[in-house]
Amino acid sequence: MRFGATPLSEAEGGILAHSLRLEGRRLAKGKYLTSEDIADLGAAGFSTVVVAFPDEGDVGEDVAAQGLAEAIVAGQNATGLRLTTAHTGRVNLIAEGPGVLVVDREKVNQINGIDAGVTLATLAPMTRVSKGLLAGTVKMIPYAVPGDALAEAVEIAPGALRVAPVITRRAGLILTEVPGQKKTLNDKGLKAILQRCEALGIALDDVRVVPHGTDRIAEALSVITGEIVMILTGSATSDSRDTAPAAVRRAGGKVHRFGMPVDPGNLLFLGQLGDKRHVIGLPGCARSPALNGADWVLERVACGMPPSDRDFAEMGVGGLLKEIPIRPQPREVSRKG
Repeated sequence: MRFGATPLSEAEGGILAHSLRLEGRRLAKGKYLTSEDIADLGAAGFSTVVVAFPDEGDVGEDVAAQGLAEAIVAGQNATGLRLTTAHTGRVNLIAEGPGVLVVDREKVNQINGIDAGVTLATLAPMTRVSKGLLAGTVKMIPYAVPGDALAEAVEIAPGALRVAPVITRRAGLILTEVPGQKKTLNDKGLKAILQRCEALGIALDDVRVVPHGTDRIAEALSVITGEIVMILTGSATSDSRDTAPAAVRRAGGKVHRFGMPVDPGNLLFLGQLGDKRHVIGLPGCARSPALNGADWVLERVACGMPPSDRDFAEMGVGGLLKEIPIRPQPREVSRKG
């Protein structure tokens, strides 16, 4: 693509690089200049104008952006994304419903490595999205990009990103009480878990409060309904053999994982009842609406992607979440002297 100051006599058909305001009208950048535009510019005293001329084989910014975006959502029913109309070389990819954004890092990196003018930006992998949220954007940097670069990007694009939708419709919650526990503790926890479920479009329609003990939790697990069952205990779980994990085993289930490299959220466990029902042992920080490790696990499980041991291990990078100054035992200890 040729770019630069050009005599008016040679500028017709060029793409205006910068907006210009003339008497009674405005010429917007990106406009293909017509003979009328050239006449108005001359009448306004311009002798040159900064324009771009695509080379042979170049593709205009809007056509290129639309083409790449459409390639990304090829088979749109499977991606959970809708496209905006190309404007100024940009097409946005919008989530059609709640879920988790799945990003193929390698594909995105390959697309962005072809030509500096062809770009794709996304939210971080495994970000929870809601209907209408901007999940990614295709942007052509110059007014036209090489056709061969675009063709290469289009070939790579299918599957670069998609929304894994929430497939869980109902959940259950077991709250436990220890002697002397304030009623407000479970009220606070229930409110926070309700908010999380509502954000994912999940009905939390079976809530049971039981004394904190292995037998009582196991009894509740045997009758509670929901595709996901969460347990929020009045006393923190400190080992995979502690009260709540032991109750899962006593109820005939399995505990796959205890502990995660995310803070707040370390003391979480993930288990299973039968073939399909997942059990999430929530850490105490889940009583707060603030982001914590339980959010990452609940979101993935709700979308049919329960994290593996490797997934848990990879959560450590970026897993140190925002410090809360009012926490009773802050992670950073001040030192005097």
